[in-house]
Amino acid sequence: MKLPKIALVLIGLLMVLSCSDDNDPPINPDPQTEDIYFPPLNSDAWETKSISELGWNETELQSLLDFLEDKNSKSFIILHNGKIVVEHYMNGHTSTSPWYWASAGKTLTTAITGIAEDEGLLNTNDKVSDYLGTGWTSAPLEKENLITCKHLLSMSSGLDDSEGDGITPENLNYLADAGTRWAYHNVYVKLQDVVATASNQNWSMYFNTKLRDRIGMSGAWIQNGALNVYWSTTRSMARFGLLTYANGTWENEQIISENYLNDAVNSSQNLNVSYGYLWWLNGKSSYRLPQLQIQFPGELIPNAPNDMYAALGKNDQKIYVAPSKKLVVIRMGDAADDENFALSNFDDDLWEKINALTN
Repeated sequence: MKLPKIALVLIGLLMVLSCSDDNDPPINPDPQTEDIYFPPLNSDAWETKSISELGWNETELQSLLDFLEDKNSKSFIILHNGKIVVEHYMNGHTSTSPWYWASAGKTLTTAITGIAEDEGLLNTNDKVSDYLGTGWTSAPLEKENLITCKHLLSMSSGLDDSEGDGITPENLNYLADAGTRWAYHNVYVKLQDVVATASNQNWSMYFNTKLRDRIGMSGAWIQNGALNVYWSTTRSMARFGLLTYANGTWENEQIISENYLNDAVNSSQNLNVSYGYLWWLNGKSSYRLPQLQIQFPGELIPNAPNDMYAALGKNDQKIYVAPSKKLVVIRMGDAADDENFALSNFDDDLWEKINALTN
């Protein structure tokens, strides 16, 4: 019996498939279904991915690196779905050099607060005085008791931000009811005291055990005046960015609950819609900046993806997370131009360069 031509084609195809090696990698795996990669703990190993593999514009890489070096950068990393695509050190910095996170480290406090809440040690809706006792500010008692942990996470405590960097009671004066005024204020650091009290542990010890060591970070908190400032290598900053990008998971372990993290990277109040829980948010209709009571129209960083959120630290310490692009971007260094507290012109200029590479 003579088989139809279509049957012969199908038989031939089945024979080819049956002879293939089960261990052969798939041809052109779909990047949309690629699992997030996590570098191993206690190891310098970190898998990479090439620019050509991603189809990016490799001719734009050197322009990006020259720009970074000219702008006083010390280190720069781009992760794509967890794997390193670009890693560069400059101006005397190396992969093992520690550097300060400045206010980008606020998001570490966000993470630890969420972990403590997940463990049932605290509730962010509780008033701060439930943990620290009354008198932690100079505000009248009825006004102090309006301030919840969530107000500290969202920078809406209502305390006077013009009193300097101090966080002792004499520096924490009432200006407006909690929840009615947004102002960038160091009072957020009181959350570290809340966590220490609630966990009955030293802040650094709780941080190391519950976050740092579980994702393979290095680094330490160093006292600088009234504040604890985190110092680490650039790769450690990238590990934290990757944890956030992965919705609070590391490998198969949920480090921070996804619900809490989702709240953290969305508008936490309507006074500054570009601010979550100590994270800055792109793609919103307006934003406010530190030390100003002015609402600016438009997006925070127009050249960045709309869904990008960022940890922004003094003098341009940056963690950018852009889920739609599968990117985590890290920059450490001195101020690119003038000294700044969070956002600067450098953010938009840098994203213009990143877009030229990745688009």
